[in-house]
Amino acid sequence: MRILLVEDEAKLAHIIRLNLESEGYEVVEVAEGEIALQTSQEQYFDLILLDVMIPGINGFEVCKQIRLRNTSTPIIFLSARNTTDDRIQGLRLGADDYIVKPFNLEELLLRISIVLKRSQDASDTPDRFTWSSFWVDFSNYKAETLQGVVDLSAKETLLLRLLLENEGKAVSRAEILKAVWGYDVYPTTRTIDNFILQFRRYFEADHKNPKFFHSVRGVGYRFESSETNQ
Repeated sequence: MRILLVEDEAKLAHIIRLNLESEGYEVVEVAEGEIALQTSQEQYFDLILLDVMIPGINGFEVCKQIRLRNTSTPIIFLSARNTTDDRIQGLRLGADDYIVKPFNLEELLLRISIVLKRSQDASDTPDRFTWSSFWVDFSNYKAETLQGVVDLSAKETLLLRLLLENEGKAVSRAEILKAVWGYDVYPTTRTIDNFILQFRRYFEADHKNPKFFHSVRGVGYRFESSETNQ
Protein backbone atom coordinates (compact mmCIF):
# COMPACT_ATOMS: atom_id res chain seq x y z
CA MET A 1 0.00 0.00 0.00
CA ARG A 2 1.15 3.52 -0.84
CA ILE A 3 1.19 6.34 1.70
CA LEU A 4 1.74 10.04 1.03
CA LEU A 5 3.62 11.55 3.99
CA VAL A 6 3.34 15.33 4.21
CA GLU A 7 5.73 16.51 6.93
CA ASP A 8 8.24 19.40 6.93
CA GLU A 9 10.23 18.31 10.01
CA ALA A 10 12.94 16.33 8.25
CA LYS A 11 14.03 14.24 11.26
CA LEU A 12 10.46 13.26 12.19
CA ALA A 13 9.59 12.53 8.55
CA HIS A 14 12.62 10.24 8.29
CA ILE A 15 11.64 8.31 11.44
CA ILE A 16 8.01 7.93 10.31
CA ARG A 17 9.09 6.83 6.86
CA LEU A 18 11.49 4.18 8.20
CA ASN A 19 8.78 2.74 10.44
CA LEU A 20 6.21 2.71 7.66
CA GLU A 21 8.58 1.05 5.23
CA SER A 22 9.49 -1.56 7.86
CA GLU A 23 5.77 -2.44 7.92
CA GLY A 24 5.77 -2.93 4.15
CA TYR A 25 4.25 0.38 3.07
CA GLU A 26 5.57 2.32 0.09
CA VAL A 27 6.08 5.94 1.16
CA VAL A 28 6.21 9.14 -0.89
CA GLU A 29 7.49 12.02 1.22
CA VAL A 30 6.85 15.75 0.58
CA ALA A 31 7.26 18.81 2.78
CA GLU A 32 5.10 21.59 1.29
CA GLY A 33 1.38 22.11 0.80
CA GLU A 34 1.45 22.90 -2.92
CA ILE A 35 3.60 19.86 -3.66
CA ALA A 36 1.32 17.69 -1.55
CA LEU A 37 -1.70 18.80 -3.59
CA GLN A 38 0.05 18.19 -6.89
CA THR A 39 1.38 14.80 -5.82
CA SER A 40 -2.00 13.66 -4.49
CA GLN A 41 -3.57 14.47 -7.87
CA GLU A 42 -0.86 12.87 -10.00
CA GLN A 43 -0.42 9.62 -8.08
CA TYR A 44 -2.58 7.02 -6.36
CA PHE A 45 -2.32 6.64 -2.60
CA ASP A 46 -4.09 4.34 -0.14
CA LEU A 47 -3.66 6.86 2.70
CA ILE A 48 -2.34 10.38 3.34
CA LEU A 49 -0.52 11.42 6.53
CA LEU A 50 -0.82 15.19 6.69
CA ASP A 51 0.87 17.69 9.00
CA VAL A 52 -1.10 20.89 9.62
CA MET A 53 1.68 23.44 9.96
CA ILE A 54 3.58 23.06 6.69
CA PRO A 55 5.10 25.66 4.35
CA GLY A 56 2.81 27.26 1.79
CA ILE A 57 -0.74 25.99 1.94
CA ASN A 58 -1.44 24.66 5.43
CA GLY A 59 -2.62 21.13 6.04
CA PHE A 60 -6.25 22.08 6.69
CA GLU A 61 -6.48 23.76 3.29
CA VAL A 62 -4.68 20.85 1.61
CA CYS A 63 -7.25 18.47 3.09
CA LYS A 64 -10.09 20.67 1.91
CA GLN A 65 -8.69 20.80 -1.62
CA ILE A 66 -8.12 17.05 -1.75
CA ARG A 67 -11.64 16.32 -0.55
CA LEU A 68 -13.13 18.34 -3.41
CA ARG A 69 -11.54 15.90 -5.83
CA ASN A 70 -11.24 12.76 -3.75
CA THR A 71 -13.59 11.68 -0.98
CA SER A 72 -12.35 8.12 -0.60
CA THR A 73 -8.61 8.21 0.21
CA PRO A 74 -8.20 8.21 4.01
CA ILE A 75 -6.45 11.23 5.55
CA ILE A 76 -4.85 11.28 9.00
CA PHE A 77 -3.67 14.58 10.46
CA LEU A 78 -0.40 14.68 12.39
CA SER A 79 -0.16 17.95 14.27
CA ALA A 80 1.24 19.77 17.27
CA ARG A 81 -1.96 21.82 17.28
CA ASN A 82 -3.92 19.99 19.94
CA THR A 83 -6.90 22.15 20.86
CA THR A 84 -10.38 20.74 20.60
CA ASP A 85 -11.19 23.31 17.90
CA ASP A 86 -8.21 22.13 15.81
CA ARG A 87 -9.27 18.49 16.05
CA ILE A 88 -12.88 19.30 15.23
CA GLN A 89 -11.84 21.42 12.26
CA GLY A 90 -9.66 18.64 10.89
CA LEU A 91 -12.41 16.05 11.17
CA ARG A 92 -15.02 18.39 9.69
CA LEU A 93 -12.78 18.92 6.67
CA GLY A 94 -12.96 15.20 5.97
CA ALA A 95 -10.02 13.69 7.85
CA ASP A 96 -10.43 10.14 9.15
CA ASP A 97 -8.28 10.67 12.25
CA TYR A 98 -6.32 13.39 14.05
CA ILE A 99 -3.15 12.44 15.93
CA VAL A 100 -1.45 14.98 18.18
CA LYS A 101 2.34 15.34 18.32
CA PRO A 102 4.33 13.98 20.04
CA PHE A 103 2.86 10.55 19.45
CA ASN A 104 3.83 6.95 20.00
CA LEU A 105 5.00 5.31 16.76
CA GLU A 106 3.33 2.01 17.64
CA GLU A 107 0.04 3.83 18.14
CA LEU A 108 0.49 5.65 14.81
CA LEU A 109 1.03 2.37 12.98
CA LEU A 110 -2.02 0.85 14.70
CA ARG A 111 -4.24 3.80 13.77
CA ILE A 112 -3.03 3.65 10.17
CA SER A 113 -3.89 -0.05 10.06
CA ILE A 114 -7.37 0.57 11.50
CA VAL A 115 -8.14 3.41 9.08
CA LEU A 116 -6.93 1.38 6.08
CA LYS A 117 -9.03 -1.62 7.11
CA ARG A 118 -12.08 0.60 7.58
CA SER A 119 -11.49 2.07 4.12
CA GLN A 120 -11.15 -1.36 2.53
CA ASP A 121 -14.25 -2.69 4.27
CA ALA A 122 -16.39 0.31 3.31
CA SER A 123 -19.17 -0.50 0.89
CA ASP A 124 -18.77 0.81 -2.64
CA THR A 125 -21.41 3.51 -2.73
CA PRO A 126 -21.69 5.89 -5.72
CA ASP A 127 -19.92 9.20 -5.19
CA ARG A 128 -23.02 11.20 -6.07
CA PHE A 129 -25.39 13.89 -4.88
CA THR A 130 -29.13 13.67 -5.57
CA TRP A 131 -31.85 16.30 -5.32
CA SER A 132 -35.27 16.84 -6.92
CA SER A 133 -35.15 14.80 -10.16
CA PHE A 134 -31.41 15.38 -10.65
CA TRP A 135 -28.14 13.77 -9.65
CA VAL A 136 -24.44 14.46 -10.08
CA ASP A 137 -21.92 11.61 -10.12
CA PHE A 138 -18.64 13.22 -9.08
CA SER A 139 -16.50 10.16 -9.74
CA ASN A 140 -17.70 9.72 -13.33
CA TYR A 141 -18.16 13.41 -14.20
CA LYS A 142 -21.78 12.92 -15.21
CA ALA A 143 -25.10 14.53 -14.27
CA GLU A 144 -28.80 13.99 -14.85
CA THR A 145 -30.07 17.31 -16.22
CA LEU A 146 -33.08 18.75 -18.00
CA GLN A 147 -31.38 17.63 -21.22
CA GLY A 148 -30.77 14.12 -19.94
CA VAL A 149 -27.44 12.70 -18.79
CA VAL A 150 -24.51 14.95 -19.73
CA ASP A 151 -20.75 14.72 -19.39
CA LEU A 152 -19.30 17.39 -17.11
CA SER A 153 -15.91 19.02 -17.40
CA ALA A 154 -13.48 18.74 -14.48
CA LYS A 155 -14.07 22.37 -13.49
CA GLU A 156 -17.87 21.95 -13.67
CA THR A 157 -17.63 18.91 -11.41
CA LEU A 158 -15.41 20.67 -8.87
CA LEU A 159 -17.63 23.75 -8.74
CA LEU A 160 -20.78 21.67 -8.41
CA ARG A 161 -19.24 19.67 -5.57
CA LEU A 162 -18.21 22.85 -3.77
CA LEU A 163 -21.71 24.35 -4.01
CA LEU A 164 -23.64 21.16 -3.32
CA GLU A 165 -21.53 20.17 -0.31
CA ASN A 166 -22.04 23.66 1.13
CA GLU A 167 -25.80 23.54 0.66
CA GLY A 168 -27.58 26.52 2.17
CA LYS A 169 -24.35 28.49 2.60
CA ALA A 170 -23.18 31.42 0.48
CA VAL A 171 -19.87 30.51 -1.16
CA SER A 172 -17.82 33.57 -2.06
CA ARG A 173 -16.27 34.12 -5.47
CA ALA A 174 -12.84 34.24 -3.82
CA GLU A 175 -13.40 30.83 -2.23
CA ILE A 176 -14.62 29.42 -5.54
CA LEU A 177 -11.60 30.73 -7.42
CA LYS A 178 -9.21 29.35 -4.81
CA ALA A 179 -10.88 25.96 -4.53
CA VAL A 180 -11.64 25.25 -8.19
CA TRP A 181 -8.94 27.09 -10.10
CA GLY A 182 -6.14 26.90 -7.54
CA TYR A 183 -3.67 29.37 -6.17
CA ASP A 184 -1.53 30.24 -9.18
CA VAL A 185 -4.00 30.99 -11.98
CA TYR A 186 -7.14 32.96 -11.24
CA PRO A 187 -9.65 33.54 -14.04
CA THR A 188 -11.96 36.52 -13.95
CA THR A 189 -15.06 36.34 -11.76
CA ARG A 190 -17.05 36.49 -15.01
CA THR A 191 -15.84 32.94 -15.65
CA ILE A 192 -17.64 31.79 -12.51
CA ASP A 193 -20.81 33.57 -13.63
CA ASN A 194 -20.68 31.69 -16.93
CA PHE A 195 -20.41 28.37 -15.11
CA ILE A 196 -23.43 29.23 -12.97
CA LEU A 197 -25.37 30.15 -16.12
CA GLN A 198 -24.52 26.72 -17.51
CA PHE A 199 -25.71 25.05 -14.30
CA ARG A 200 -29.01 26.90 -14.60
CA ARG A 201 -29.36 25.61 -18.16
CA TYR A 202 -28.75 22.11 -16.83
CA PHE A 203 -31.05 22.21 -13.80
CA GLU A 204 -33.37 25.25 -13.83
CA ALA A 205 -36.68 25.25 -15.73
CA ASP A 206 -36.67 29.06 -15.56
CA HIS A 207 -33.16 30.51 -15.84
CA LYS A 208 -34.28 33.96 -14.68
CA ASN A 209 -36.00 32.64 -11.55
CA PRO A 210 -33.68 29.91 -10.31
CA LYS A 211 -34.88 27.50 -7.64
CA PHE A 212 -31.55 25.84 -6.88
CA PHE A 213 -28.57 28.03 -7.85
CA HIS A 214 -28.98 31.45 -6.27
CA SER A 215 -26.88 34.60 -6.61
CA VAL A 216 -25.90 36.25 -3.33
CA ARG A 217 -25.32 39.92 -4.07
CA GLY A 218 -21.81 41.07 -3.26
CA VAL A 219 -20.73 37.60 -2.13
CA GLY A 220 -21.10 34.75 -4.60
CA TYR A 221 -23.53 31.86 -4.96
CA ARG A 222 -25.65 29.53 -2.84
CA PHE A 223 -27.16 26.14 -3.64
CA GLU A 224 -30.51 25.04 -2.17
CA SER A 225 -31.84 21.57 -2.92
CA SER A 226 -35.37 22.44 -1.81
CA GLU A 227 -37.44 24.42 -4.28
CA THR A 228 -39.15 26.23 -1.41
CA ASN A 229 -35.88 27.73 -0.10
CA GLN A 230 -35.41 31.06 -1.87
